Amino acid sequence: MKKLSFFLIIIFQTQFVYSQDQHVIFTEVLKDYIIDGFVNYADLKNDNRLDTYLNQLANTDTNDFQNENDELAFWINAYNAFTLQVIVENYPLESINDLHFGGLIIGSILSKTIWDDDRFVIKDKKYSLNNIEHDIIREKFNEPRIHFAVVCASISCPLLLNEAYEGHKLIEQLEKQTIAFFNDESRNKFNLKNRVAEISKIMDWYDDDFGDNDSEVLKYISKFLEDKISKDVLTNINEWKIDYLPYDWGLNEVSKKSN
Repeated sequence: MKKLSFFLIIIFQTQFVYSQDQHVIFTEVLKDYIIDGFVNYADLKNDNRLDTYLNQLANTDTNDFQNENDELAFWINAYNAFTLQVIVENYPLESINDLHFGGLIIGSILSKTIWDDDRFVIKDKKYSLNNIEHDIIREKFNEPRIHFAVVCASISCPLLLNEAYEGHKLIEQLEKQTIAFFNDESRNKFNLKNRVAEISKIMDWYDDDFGDNDSEVLKYISKFLEDKISKDVLTNINEWKIDYLPYDWGLNEVSKKSN
Protein backbone atom coordinates (compact mmCIF):
# COMPACT_ATOMS: atom_id res chain seq x y z
CA MET A 1 0.00 0.00 0.00
CA LYS A 2 2.84 2.39 0.83
CA LYS A 3 4.49 1.66 -2.52
CA LEU A 4 1.20 2.31 -4.33
CA SER A 5 0.65 5.60 -2.49
CA PHE A 6 4.20 6.71 -3.30
CA PHE A 7 3.67 5.80 -6.97
CA LEU A 8 0.42 7.80 -7.15
CA ILE A 9 2.10 10.84 -5.56
CA ILE A 10 4.88 10.72 -8.14
CA ILE A 11 2.33 10.55 -10.97
CA PHE A 12 0.35 13.49 -9.56
CA GLN A 13 3.47 15.62 -9.15
CA THR A 14 4.63 14.83 -12.68
CA GLN A 15 1.27 15.80 -14.15
CA PHE A 16 1.16 18.99 -12.11
CA VAL A 17 4.59 20.10 -13.31
CA TYR A 18 3.61 19.25 -16.88
CA SER A 19 0.47 21.35 -16.79
CA GLN A 20 2.13 24.29 -15.05
CA ASP A 21 5.47 24.45 -16.82
CA GLN A 22 4.95 23.21 -20.35
CA HIS A 23 5.00 26.73 -21.83
CA VAL A 24 8.06 28.14 -20.04
CA ILE A 25 10.10 28.46 -23.23
CA PHE A 26 7.29 30.32 -24.99
CA THR A 27 7.02 32.76 -22.08
CA GLU A 28 10.77 33.42 -22.32
CA VAL A 29 10.45 34.13 -26.04
CA LEU A 30 7.45 36.42 -25.61
CA LYS A 31 9.08 38.40 -22.80
CA ASP A 32 12.14 38.99 -24.97
CA TYR A 33 10.36 40.00 -28.19
CA ILE A 34 6.97 41.48 -27.26
CA ILE A 35 6.98 45.21 -26.54
CA ASP A 36 3.63 46.67 -25.49
CA GLY A 37 1.85 43.93 -27.44
CA PHE A 38 3.87 44.39 -30.64
CA VAL A 39 6.51 41.98 -31.94
CA ASN A 40 10.19 42.42 -32.69
CA TYR A 41 10.10 40.02 -35.65
CA ALA A 42 13.52 41.05 -36.97
CA ASP A 43 15.28 39.68 -33.89
CA LEU A 44 12.84 36.85 -33.21
CA LYS A 45 13.68 35.49 -36.66
CA ASN A 46 17.17 34.63 -35.40
CA ASP A 47 16.17 32.97 -32.12
CA ASN A 48 15.91 29.18 -32.25
CA ARG A 49 13.91 28.99 -29.01
CA LEU A 50 10.71 29.44 -30.98
CA ASP A 51 11.62 26.32 -32.99
CA THR A 52 12.28 24.47 -29.75
CA TYR A 53 8.83 25.38 -28.47
CA LEU A 54 7.20 24.43 -31.79
CA ASN A 55 8.87 21.02 -31.57
CA GLN A 56 7.47 20.69 -28.07
CA LEU A 57 3.98 21.45 -29.36
CA ALA A 58 4.43 18.90 -32.14
CA ASN A 59 5.19 16.19 -29.58
CA THR A 60 2.33 16.99 -27.23
CA ASP A 61 -0.38 14.39 -26.77
CA THR A 62 -3.53 16.51 -26.50
CA ASN A 63 -5.30 13.66 -24.71
CA ASP A 64 -3.08 14.10 -21.67
CA PHE A 65 -4.46 17.37 -20.34
CA GLN A 66 -5.89 17.19 -16.84
CA ASN A 67 -8.56 19.87 -17.29
CA GLU A 68 -10.13 22.16 -19.89
CA ASN A 69 -8.14 25.22 -18.86
CA ASP A 70 -4.84 23.45 -19.53
CA GLU A 71 -6.14 22.29 -22.89
CA LEU A 72 -7.50 25.69 -23.90
CA ALA A 73 -4.26 27.39 -22.87
CA PHE A 74 -2.36 24.93 -25.05
CA TRP A 75 -4.44 25.69 -28.14
CA ILE A 76 -4.27 29.47 -27.66
CA ASN A 77 -0.50 29.24 -27.35
CA ALA A 78 -0.34 26.94 -30.37
CA TYR A 79 -2.29 29.43 -32.49
CA ASN A 80 -0.09 32.33 -31.44
CA ALA A 81 3.19 30.40 -31.77
CA PHE A 82 2.29 29.05 -35.21
CA THR A 83 1.34 32.55 -36.33
CA LEU A 84 4.70 33.88 -35.17
CA GLN A 85 6.36 31.05 -37.07
CA VAL A 86 4.54 31.95 -40.28
CA ILE A 87 5.59 35.57 -40.01
CA VAL A 88 9.26 35.02 -39.14
CA GLU A 89 9.60 32.49 -41.97
CA ASN A 90 8.43 35.12 -44.43
CA TYR A 91 9.76 38.26 -42.78
CA PRO A 92 10.08 41.02 -43.86
CA LEU A 93 6.52 41.57 -45.08
CA GLU A 94 3.88 44.27 -44.73
CA SER A 95 0.90 42.14 -43.73
CA ILE A 96 -0.11 38.56 -43.09
CA ASN A 97 -2.49 39.10 -46.02
CA ASP A 98 0.56 39.04 -48.31
CA LEU A 99 0.73 35.30 -47.66
CA HIS A 100 -2.73 34.44 -48.99
CA PHE A 101 -3.18 33.13 -52.52
CA GLY A 102 -4.60 36.08 -54.45
CA GLY A 103 -4.83 38.30 -51.37
CA LEU A 104 -7.42 38.39 -48.59
CA ILE A 105 -10.62 38.41 -50.65
CA ILE A 106 -9.71 35.85 -53.32
CA GLY A 107 -7.88 33.70 -50.80
CA SER A 108 -10.91 33.68 -48.49
CA ILE A 109 -13.30 32.79 -51.32
CA LEU A 110 -11.08 29.93 -52.48
CA SER A 111 -10.07 28.86 -48.94
CA LYS A 112 -6.46 29.49 -49.95
CA THR A 113 -5.38 31.81 -47.15
CA ILE A 114 -2.42 31.13 -44.88
CA TRP A 115 -5.05 30.35 -42.24
CA ASP A 116 -6.32 27.44 -44.38
CA ASP A 117 -2.87 25.86 -44.82
CA ASP A 118 -2.78 22.65 -42.77
CA ARG A 119 0.98 22.81 -42.30
CA PHE A 120 1.10 22.51 -38.51
CA VAL A 121 1.63 19.04 -37.07
CA ILE A 122 0.76 17.94 -33.55
CA LYS A 123 1.21 14.26 -32.78
CA ASP A 124 1.24 13.31 -36.49
CA LYS A 125 -2.03 15.16 -37.17
CA LYS A 126 -2.08 18.22 -39.42
CA TYR A 127 -3.86 21.42 -38.45
CA SER A 128 -4.45 24.80 -40.02
CA LEU A 129 -4.82 27.99 -38.03
CA ASN A 130 -8.51 27.94 -38.97
CA ASN A 131 -8.81 24.39 -37.60
CA ILE A 132 -7.30 25.49 -34.30
CA GLU A 133 -9.38 28.66 -33.96
CA HIS A 134 -12.76 27.57 -35.28
CA ASP A 135 -12.92 23.77 -35.02
CA ILE A 136 -11.21 23.46 -31.66
CA ILE A 137 -11.05 26.68 -29.64
CA ARG A 138 -14.44 28.17 -30.58
CA GLU A 139 -16.27 24.89 -31.09
CA LYS A 140 -15.20 23.12 -27.92
CA PHE A 141 -14.71 25.74 -25.23
CA ASN A 142 -17.51 28.32 -25.58
CA GLU A 143 -15.28 31.09 -24.24
CA PRO A 144 -15.75 34.44 -26.06
CA ARG A 145 -12.73 35.98 -24.35
CA ILE A 146 -10.43 33.86 -26.52
CA HIS A 147 -10.95 36.46 -29.27
CA PHE A 148 -8.78 38.82 -27.26
CA ALA A 149 -6.05 36.22 -26.71
CA VAL A 150 -5.48 34.72 -30.18
CA VAL A 151 -3.54 37.15 -32.34
CA CYS A 152 -3.37 37.11 -36.16
CA ALA A 153 -0.27 39.32 -36.45
CA SER A 154 -2.15 42.48 -37.41
CA ILE A 155 -2.25 45.96 -35.89
CA SER A 156 -6.00 45.85 -35.15
CA CYS A 157 -5.69 42.46 -33.46
CA PRO A 158 -5.59 42.36 -29.68
CA LEU A 159 -2.16 43.12 -28.27
CA LEU A 160 -0.08 39.98 -27.86
CA LEU A 161 0.41 39.05 -24.22
CA ASN A 162 4.08 38.89 -23.24
CA GLU A 163 3.72 35.54 -21.52
CA ALA A 164 2.28 32.17 -22.45
CA TYR A 165 -1.21 31.23 -21.36
CA GLU A 166 -1.25 28.74 -18.50
CA GLY A 167 -4.17 26.68 -17.30
CA HIS A 168 -3.78 27.60 -13.64
CA LYS A 169 -4.16 31.33 -14.38
CA LEU A 170 -6.01 31.24 -17.69
CA ILE A 171 -9.19 32.94 -16.48
CA GLU A 172 -7.19 35.81 -14.99
CA GLN A 173 -5.20 36.19 -18.22
CA LEU A 174 -8.28 36.16 -20.43
CA GLU A 175 -10.03 38.70 -18.22
CA LYS A 176 -6.99 40.97 -18.28
CA GLN A 177 -6.74 40.78 -22.06
CA THR A 178 -10.43 41.46 -22.59
CA ILE A 179 -10.46 44.49 -20.30
CA ALA A 180 -7.35 45.87 -21.99
CA PHE A 181 -8.85 45.35 -25.44
CA PHE A 182 -12.15 47.11 -24.83
CA ASN A 183 -10.51 50.02 -23.03
CA ASP A 184 -7.96 50.58 -25.79
CA GLU A 185 -9.25 53.58 -27.77
CA SER A 186 -7.31 52.51 -30.86
CA ARG A 187 -9.53 49.42 -30.97
CA ASN A 188 -12.82 50.50 -29.36
CA LYS A 189 -14.34 53.91 -28.65
CA PHE A 190 -17.41 54.76 -26.57
CA ASN A 191 -18.99 58.18 -27.04
CA LEU A 192 -21.16 58.85 -24.00
CA LYS A 193 -22.56 62.10 -25.36
CA ASN A 194 -23.88 60.58 -28.59
CA ARG A 195 -24.16 57.03 -27.22
CA VAL A 196 -22.22 55.55 -30.11
CA ALA A 197 -19.98 52.51 -29.64
CA GLU A 198 -17.31 52.34 -32.32
CA ILE A 199 -16.05 48.82 -31.82
CA SER A 200 -13.66 46.35 -33.39
CA LYS A 201 -14.68 44.37 -36.47
CA ILE A 202 -13.89 41.29 -34.39
CA MET A 203 -17.27 41.83 -32.72
CA ASP A 204 -18.89 41.82 -36.16
CA TRP A 205 -17.06 38.82 -37.61
CA TYR A 206 -17.79 36.69 -34.54
CA ASP A 207 -21.08 38.25 -33.47
CA ASP A 208 -22.63 34.85 -32.70
CA ASP A 209 -20.11 34.42 -29.90
CA PHE A 210 -21.22 37.59 -28.13
CA GLY A 211 -24.98 37.80 -28.57
CA ASP A 212 -27.93 37.56 -30.94
CA ASN A 213 -28.32 41.30 -31.43
CA ASP A 214 -26.66 44.66 -30.78
CA SER A 215 -28.14 44.97 -27.31
CA GLU A 216 -26.71 41.63 -26.22
CA VAL A 217 -23.32 42.51 -27.68
CA LEU A 218 -23.31 45.83 -25.81
CA LYS A 219 -24.32 44.10 -22.58
CA TYR A 220 -21.42 41.70 -23.02
CA ILE A 221 -18.94 44.50 -23.65
CA SER A 222 -20.26 46.56 -20.71
CA LYS A 223 -18.84 44.03 -18.25
CA PHE A 224 -15.34 45.13 -19.17
CA LEU A 225 -15.75 48.90 -19.35
CA GLU A 226 -15.19 51.56 -16.72
CA ASP A 227 -18.20 52.05 -14.43
CA LYS A 228 -19.42 55.33 -15.91
CA ILE A 229 -19.69 53.95 -19.43
CA SER A 230 -20.90 50.53 -18.32
CA LYS A 231 -23.78 51.98 -16.28
CA ASP A 232 -24.89 54.24 -19.12
CA VAL A 233 -24.84 51.38 -21.61
CA LEU A 234 -26.95 49.17 -19.36
CA THR A 235 -29.33 51.97 -18.37
CA ASN A 236 -29.84 53.30 -21.89
CA ILE A 237 -29.19 50.16 -23.92
CA ASN A 238 -31.76 50.99 -26.61
CA GLU A 239 -30.25 54.42 -27.24
CA TRP A 240 -26.79 53.11 -27.99
CA LYS A 241 -25.71 52.55 -31.59
CA ILE A 242 -22.90 50.30 -32.82
CA ASP A 243 -20.49 51.24 -35.59
CA TYR A 244 -17.53 49.09 -36.59
CA LEU A 245 -14.06 50.53 -36.94
CA PRO A 246 -11.92 49.80 -40.03
CA TYR A 247 -9.52 46.91 -39.50
CA ASP A 248 -5.82 47.61 -39.93
CA TRP A 249 -4.15 44.52 -41.39
CA GLY A 250 -0.66 46.00 -41.17
CA LEU A 251 1.89 43.78 -39.47
CA ASN A 252 1.95 44.13 -35.68
CA GLU A 253 5.67 44.75 -35.54
CA VAL A 254 7.41 47.02 -33.08
CA SER A 255 8.38 49.57 -35.73
CA LYS A 256 4.68 50.26 -36.39
CA LYS A 257 3.70 50.71 -32.76
CA SER A 258 2.04 54.06 -32.10
CA ASN A 259 3.86 56.29 -29.66
